[in-house]
Amino acid sequence: MMTQAFMTMLAREWQIKRQGAVQWLFPIVLFLLIITLFPLAIGSEPNLLLRLAPSAVWIAALIALVIGVDDLFRGEFDNGTLAQIVVAGAPLSVWVLARLMVHWLFSAGVVAVLSLLVIVLFGMNAADAAILALSIIIGSPLLLALSAIASSLTLTLKNGAVLVPLIALPMQLPVLIFATGAVDLHATGLNGLPTLALLAAGSIIAVLVTPWAVAQVLKMAWSD
Repeated sequence: MMTQAFMTMLAREWQIKRQGAVQWLFPIVLFLLIITLFPLAIGSEPNLLLRLAPSAVWIAALIALVIGVDDLFRGEFDNGTLAQIVVAGAPLSVWVLARLMVHWLFSAGVVAVLSLLVIVLFGMNAADAAILALSIIIGSPLLLALSAIASSLTLTLKNGAVLVPLIALPMQLPVLIFATGAVDLHATGLNGLPTLALLAAGSIIAVLVTPWAVAQVLKMAWSD
C-alpha cells in the first residue's frame, strides 16, 4: 500500500518537474556558466587549474543546488495541494521523499554528469573526474536534505527565499570541505574513499530522517 502511494506520488512529481523545465534548467545553466568562466578567469596554467578544479566545481554545484530550493514546497503550500494531502490523511513524509528524489535527479544528478566537463575545461584525468562526480552523487543528498529543512522552516515567512541559503549554507560547508578533500586525496595518490564513506553515511541518515522531519514542519506550517 505504502509502496503504491510512493510510486503514484513519484510519477506525479516527475510530471510536474518535467513541465517546469525553466525552473530546474536555470540552476543547471548557472553551474555550466561558472565552471566554464572559471578557467577563463584563472588562465591557462595547467597545474593551477588542476589544483582549483575540485573546489571550483563543488562551489558551482553548491550554488546550483541551493538556488531553486526556496520554492521546493511553497507552490503546493500556496495552491492548497499541501492542505489536501494533510486533510486526506496521505503520508506526508512519503510525498516529501518523492518530491526530494525527483528534485535530486533533475538537479544533482544532472550536475554530477556535467561535472565530467572538467576533463575538457580543467585538463583533469578521467579517474579524478570520476571521483569528483562520485563525490557530488554521494554528498548532494545531504546538501539537498539541509536545504529542504531550511526551505520548510521559512515557508510561512515573507522573505523566506532570502533566508534559505543563509540557514543552509553554513551547515553545508562541512560537506564541501569533506568532498573536495576526498578528491584532492585521490588526485595526490592517497585513499579518499574513507572520506567519501563518511559523506555517504551522512547522506543515508539524511535520506532516512529528513522526509519525516520536513513533514512535521510542513504540518505545523499548515496548521498556523
